[in-house]
Formats: sequence, structure tokens, C-alpha cells
Amino acid sequence: MLKQWPYGGDMKINALGPLTVVDDTGRLLSTVPKPRRVLALLVTHADQVVPTSMLLRELWGTDLPRTAMTTLQTYIGQLRRTLATAADTDVATVTAQMLRTETGGYELSSAGIDIDLLHFFQLQEAGKAALRAGNDREGILLLREALALWQGPPLVNVEPGPLLEAQVLRLEESRLCTLEQRLVAELRLGEHQALISELVELTTIRPLHESLHAHLMVALYRCGRRSEALAVFHKLRHTLITDLGLEPSGELLRLQHAILTADPALNLTERTIELLQPRAA
Repeated sequence: MLKQWPYGGDMKINALGPLTVVDDTGRLLSTVPKPRRVLALLVTHADQVVPTSMLLRELWGTDLPRTAMTTLQTYIGQLRRTLATAADTDVATVTAQMLRTETGGYELSSAGIDIDLLHFFQLQEAGKAALRAGNDREGILLLREALALWQGPPLVNVEPGPLLEAQVLRLEESRLCTLEQRLVAELRLGEHQALISELVELTTIRPLHESLHAHLMVALYRCGRRSEALAVFHKLRHTLITDLGLEPSGELLRLQHAILTADPALNLTERTIELLQPRAA
């Protein structure tokens, strides 16, 4: 069983979509662009000291203004006032317990704050653990709960500098990984028909993503739609060649061959997953 979410404070910070600070009444507290960028970097490194040098680089790159340190301290002060309002406390308490000054940087403590991305990672790990233990249904429920936290692209209302761009990519990759793990588990449980419309949408959004196309091919094949499964392969192959000058991977070619030959292994869930894995040399 998943443990009770430990960050059960009245205040919320959401990053899986627009970056927002929400008080216990559900009211959104406004932030301005530069302090919001600082908050985004602190949230994506919650419970870690973010060096001042990282914050300065995120805000101004290598071309630091003479007033950079003073301006950063002003932004931190603005954030502390916003957090104090959201937590219904005073700035001194926030400074001592929530957004702390540490040697060489600042740290945002998650204690007493419900931070959605931390919740996402906890649910993701619990879901993966359930799948590894062979409990697909529990794993799927946990991964679905994790994915339901997303409200759009991460930090969508923050103009990212070089460091936040990396964090956005990390979060997007984690989301996609979680989604794929859920899809594979549902295919294992024979949910292929229910997945087709979702997979069609996902492959339209990501026209070069081979694994998602492979999952769609398997789902279509299991629904007796072999010609459509092969059409998905040929469309992807054309896109890969046209856009990148690449042929499909060996894994996808093996899946195409299995569909062409009506390989019985495609109907055996464990073997189907093996068909998508690289073979030992």
C-alpha cells in the first residue's frame, strides 16, 4: 500500500503545468516572471541547496549585471512574502523553516507544502515497485494517479533559462516513461482495445516515437486489425526516412515481421514484450 502523502500542508505549489502557489482556500497567489523563475528552480530542487551561482546563471546567463546579487536577494524576499501569505504565517517563519538561506545558496523545504512534482515521483516509484512485484493492477492504478497530477507541460508559464530547460526535459521524460510503463502493463492485462484511441493520439503527437507506435501496432493486431497495424509501421517508416534519413529500429522490424507472419507469440503477453526488446548479440 502507498503510504500517506507526507507533505500534507495547507499550501500547495504546482509545477506539473503552470507554476502556481495556492493557499488553503484554493486561491492562486500571483508571482512576477523573474521571481517565478527562481521559484521554479527551487521547486525542481526541493529539499536541496540551490547554489547562488545556479540561480544567477538561470536569471542572467554569463552576462551578470553589477546589481545581480542584490536583485536576487530582492526576488528571494518577494518569494518569502508570497509563501508567507499562502501559508498564513509571517516572513520570519518562512525564512527560518521554508525558504532558508544556506551556505552558498537557498533551499526550499517541502515540509508542510504539498508539491505536486514530489507527489508524482512518489506515486511513480510506488507504481514501478508494484509492477516489479507482479501486481500489475495496483501498479496501473498508482501510475494513473501519478499521471493525473499533470495539468499541461511542466512550468508552462515560466520562461526558462538554460538550467530550467534541462529540468523541463527531465520532467517530460519522466512523464513519458511513466505513461509507457502504464501502457505496457495494460497491454499485458489484455486492455488492447481500450488503448487504441489513446495510442492513436499519442503517436500523432509524437510521430517519431517508435515505442508508442509499437504499442499501437500490438493493440491493433490483437483486435484483428492486422492491415492497420502494418499501415502504422509503414507510415512511421516513411516519416523516419523523410525526416531523419533513418530506417526503423531492429525491434520494430522484428515486430513487423511477427505481424506479417501472424506469430502466435503476439497473443502471449510476456512474449510480446520480448519481441520489442533488443536481442543478445
